[in-house]
Amino acid sequence: MKVTVGGSLKLAFRPWVEGLEHIPAEGPAILASNHLSFSDSFFLPAVLDRKVTFIAKAEYFNTPGVKGRLTAAFFKGVGQLPVDRSGARGAGEAAIKSGIEVLERGELFGIYPEGTRSPDGRLYRGKPGGLARVALATGAPVIPVAMIDTEKIQPPGKVMPKLMRPGIRIGEPLDFTRYQGMEHDRFVLRAVTDEVMYEIMKLSGQEYVDMYATAMKRQIAEAAKAEKEAGKASKAALAQAEKEQAAKEKEQAAEEQAERDRSAERPDGR
Repeated sequence: MKVTVGGSLKLAFRPWVEGLEHIPAEGPAILASNHLSFSDSFFLPAVLDRKVTFIAKAEYFNTPGVKGRLTAAFFKGVGQLPVDRSGARGAGEAAIKSGIEVLERGELFGIYPEGTRSPDGRLYRGKPGGLARVALATGAPVIPVAMIDTEKIQPPGKVMPKLMRPGIRIGEPLDFTRYQGMEHDRFVLRAVTDEVMYEIMKLSGQEYVDMYATAMKRQIAEAAKAEKEAGKASKAALAQAEKEQAAKEKEQAAEEQAERDRSAERPDGR
């Protein structure tokens, strides 16, 4: 996949990279990146010599049919790991377990602390569960990564990408071994996550929003729904007003016609 997909991406988009020297030649490390586009999980591995394993929803791997098998083969080939999101705690525990297993094999594990793609290109608050718990459980260094302009290449919902150069900035590794054994302390998890997000913000230059991206997406969806409902209500009110005006005009016309008929029946025409 590095030869086919990775080579094609580098040839077509010519991504620029800063900080490649911060990626260790061997041994475990966590790549913590901002998340702007679906293509982030392809551009980052494409510019590295080592394999990077990300997590992906299990539906990509167990969809039936020829298309499903091809999709599964593709995601396996580019280093995606299936995670079953069902169960009481969903993807969180599955992602943590998968990340620990990858790092225990001495490999690179990629994770998006925001938990989902940014809805508007800004950097959102990192979720403290996955990244920090994996880092503290394994002692692996956390390498902050900033994807630049990938949302312009393939915005959410767009299938065909736009040909332009994305950028990737890789920061210095962060050591959190001083917190090992404290992976269940929520204040420590928050402190670790916030430190990583601060480094990502410095690398990316993004505006930081102190709320979760999932919450912002809900707000956007609710606002869109409210706007749609308001539009429907406005159209309905306009249609009702037009209907009432038409009825009023019809009634007025009938009264005028009746008056003309009465005038015609009078001898003097009045």
